Parts: sequence; C-alpha cells; structure tokens
Amino acid sequence: MSKILIIEDEAAIRRVLSKILSEENDTYQVEDAEDGFLGLEKIKNNDYDLVLCDIKMPKMDGVEVLEAVKKIKPEIPMVMISGHGDMETAIQTMRLGAFDYISKPPDLNRLLNTVRNALDRKQLVVENTILKKKVSKNYEMVGDSEAVNHIKLMIDKVAPTEARVLITGPNGTGKELVAHQLHEKSERANFPLIEVNCAAIPSELIESELFGHVKGAFTSAIKDRAGKFEAADRGTIFLDEIGDMSLSAQAKVLRALQESMITRVGADKDIKVDVRVIAATNKDLKTEIAEGRFREDLYHRLAVILIKVPSLNDRRDDIPVLINHFTEKIASEQGNVPKQFSEKAILLLQDYDWTGNIRELRNVVERLIILGGSEISESDVQLFASK
Repeated sequence: MSKILIIEDEAAIRRVLSKILSEENDTYQVEDAEDGFLGLEKIKNNDYDLVLCDIKMPKMDGVEVLEAVKKIKPEIPMVMISGHGDMETAIQTMRLGAFDYISKPPDLNRLLNTVRNALDRKQLVVENTILKKKVSKNYEMVGDSEAVNHIKLMIDKVAPTEARVLITGPNGTGKELVAHQLHEKSERANFPLIEVNCAAIPSELIESELFGHVKGAFTSAIKDRAGKFEAADRGTIFLDEIGDMSLSAQAKVLRALQESMITRVGADKDIKVDVRVIAATNKDLKTEIAEGRFREDLYHRLAVILIKVPSLNDRRDDIPVLINHFTEKIASEQGNVPKQFSEKAILLLQDYDWTGNIRELRNVVERLIILGGSEISESDVQLFASK
C-alpha cells in the first residue's frame, strides 16, 4: 500500500489528481491538503511514500514546503506541480531536491510515469537504508570496557567533522572497524568508502593504484585508468598500513592533502578531488620518521586526530562479550544453534595471551564451536585453544 499526499490549493485539480491515482492503482492510498501548512502538518504526523505539491499556494508556497520536508523527512520523493509561468521555479525546485515536476493541466501518461518512478525510487531508498544498517552493524565495535567506550565517544565527536584521522594499534585489533564507523557516521556516508591496503600493493604500483595513470605511462598501461583517490571523490579513502608506503607515494599523498589535487602517473593535468583521508598503521610512525622511512610533514597532516586501538590483552573485560558476539555470528553463518561457553571456559580464555588480538579470538571461538561439545567446557579450551 503506497501512501500519496496531494498538496494543492485548487479543489478541482485536487479531485482530478486523486481520481486519476485511485483509479490507476487500488493500492494507492491518496490523501490531500488544501495548503502548504496543512500539508506539512500531515507529513510530520504520517509516513508518505510520495508527495505531489503545487508550487504557487497561499500562506506557504511549494518551495517552502519542499525545503521543510527535506529537513525533516529527506527520503520522501517530492513531485512539484507547476503552472505555465512557474517553469523557472520548477527547475529551481529540482536543484533543491525535488524528484521531478509536472505542468498544469497534467498530462496523464507523464503524471502516472512520474508517480511510478518516484515510488520505485522511494522503495530503493528504503532498501538501501536497510542494507546500510546491516553493513554498518557488521562494523560495530563490540565491548563495554573503558578503552572501547572512549573510542566510541571519539568516533561520535570526530565523524561529523572533516578532520583527518590516524588510527594506530597492533594487527587484528579492529582499526578497520573504527574507519568504517567514522565514515558511516559522517556527512559523506552516502558516498563511497574506498579501502587501500598499502602493504599489499608493490611499491612500484602504489602510485598508479592511488592516483591512476594515463595510457602509455608504463609498459602495461594500455588505457587511461582512474585511481583510488578519484574513486573516493566526495567520500572517504582509508589508507590501511600507511607506514608501509614508499616515500615517493607519501609525497604525492601529502600534495593531495595540502592542495586537494592529484596527478595521474604520466599525465600533466591536475585533477581536483574532494576526499576525507583516514589512515591506519601498526607501526610506531615516530620511530619510522627518526629512521627516515616516513615523512614528518605527512605525519602531521594525517594525525589531526589520533585514535589508539588497544590490544585484546589490554581489554580482557570485553572477552566474554566478544565470545558471545562471535558465537552468535558464526552460528548464523553456519545455520546452527549458538553453543554456550561455560564460565570456567570463558575465564580460561580471558587468561590467554592474545598476540593475534580479536582476529585470533574469533578463530579460536570458531575452532571451539566446530570441535567442542554441546557446551564449550574448560577441557575443550585446554584441548583445542592451546597455542
């Protein structure tokens, strides 16, 4: 059932539009309002799938209604109804976020096609929001320890800003989760998060990977190719293991941060990019700087905000919560009922030296679920979780 609201001050047009839509599809539930104020009140108190709104109305015109709706319920598609003299205003409403506009008197086919397209778009927006919530749940930081709560607080403060962030911590601690949360809670969440593992790309290819190349720049460059910075335009780029990046690539990243400009390998022309940079490393960059392997000016550009992710050994209080989280996740992946861990088994796991951090804990939990009994006991841990 699709709920449609018609905001129109002319009663005759209201009746015609209601009749057309009701007869077109009996699943359309059509309501109307005779001016902008009444329409806005209805939008505040109800969930509509589509709003058809006249531009010229007394009290509150269509442009004001559109601006108000985009602030309170931006997901609702708005189709504007314009008279012959309103074409310029109609085009302006498209820039303000209207889905489309139709002219008076309405052309039947155009009206119905616009309504169908707008409702399809609303459905896609809803599905996209649900998927994003599922994805962002996969990247949630699990735990209630003081260290984790401090990181969550920092993410909430820093995410809405444009500040660059450097995430430090040992391998397997969840630095990637922090980067995803920073992106998901930022103004750039509707644009891409591009991840680059600087350690996994050979030093001779890293510049081409980050900044792209033009045809003929090197032997295998058979066509122009955009790099990761261009792909992340208006979004976020996550440079993981930045401590492993070559000095020449560091110089180009520094320029991208200073001037918001990049140059493809082999090109003369600069390309402007609007990218937020989040970086992560498991190395001590101060030591790398002292030994000449990392640029100090790049470090200061990146480390506007420093987030240190603690090792699992420094947040042992979170181990029971993490065990429970991984047990449920693994059971759902394998289609099984989650197994329980005995208190003694959990205490034993809390005493382990977790050199591989959370990544190692997840592997151990999965091994115990596969090899252990119906309830994971202390003896199961001693048998299967030993190093």
